[in-house]
Amino acid sequence: MRLFVGLGNPGAKYAQNRHNIGFMAVDEIARRHGFSPWRRRFQGEASQGTLDREQVLLLKPATYMNDSGRAVQEAANFFKIAAGDVTVFQDELELPAAKVRVKVGGGIAGHNGLRSITSHIGNDYRRVRLGIGHPGIKELVHQHVLSDFAKADRPWVEALCQVIADNAALLAAGHDASFANKVHLALLAKGFLDKGDNGKE
Repeated sequence: MRLFVGLGNPGAKYAQNRHNIGFMAVDEIARRHGFSPWRRRFQGEASQGTLDREQVLLLKPATYMNDSGRAVQEAANFFKIAAGDVTVFQDELELPAAKVRVKVGGGIAGHNGLRSITSHIGNDYRRVRLGIGHPGIKELVHQHVLSDFAKADRPWVEALCQVIADNAALLAAGHDASFANKVHLALLAKGFLDKGDNGKE
């Protein structure tokens, strides 16, 4: 069993926030691959399905971002899922919009959702970092992440989630580099990335 965690805050108020792009990504995976209906489990909402013969549990913690680790730990303990089989989809300020990076372990870069998860299950989980861009001024960061995506952002946000869902089976199988490369090439072909970026970490 693999555990795919989308990070975000619960409720309609936050649904379109930049901070909720992790929720958006796992929602699209569930939709695209015919996962079970979302239901309340593990202090969040969960959905189960299969990606290329790998059993996957999707989880959207309802604990609010800063306590995401409680939900992740409960789900991981229930299914005896090791940290290495946990993948977290997170918003990333330090990446330009529509850029994606995949890494295992590493720092949390001030991300409170990651801080909570690391405190509960350790640091050896995979992060799929979804670029939302930086507002340019530190004082604007909080407002930026908790604001809705602008109308002009919608095309790349939808394309990003669709491309992630298209290639999610590669993540479930542990083919991180292939996943990152295919996502990068697809977004490049759709015109949402610059040709000078090679998609590498």
